[in-house]
Amino acid sequence: MVKDPLPFKERNMPEGTYERVFSKSVNPSELKWHWDEEDRIIEALEKTDWMIQFDNEIPKLIEGEIFIPKGVYHRVIKGSGSLRISVKKLF
Repeated sequence: MVKDPLPFKERNMPEGTYERVFSKSVNPSELKWHWDEEDRIIEALEKTDWMIQFDNEIPKLIEGEIFIPKGVYHRVIKGSGSLRISVKKLF
């Protein structure tokens, strides 16, 4: 079975941080509920109307630093345009 490709492009940045870009043409069905194996901090690199939603919470805009705890289900909700975020994995 072939694993689904990720709905973003990623590149390494300094200090254990990654830049992720979600295309404005990404299909919203590709933005699935998931959880991560480590704590993370994400931050939008440009103003955006994309949102993040944690399990049992209402969606909120991706602005400022957002802490995503290990093992907590969440998803990204598509806005207009592309989304550029930094992701810092906290090991």
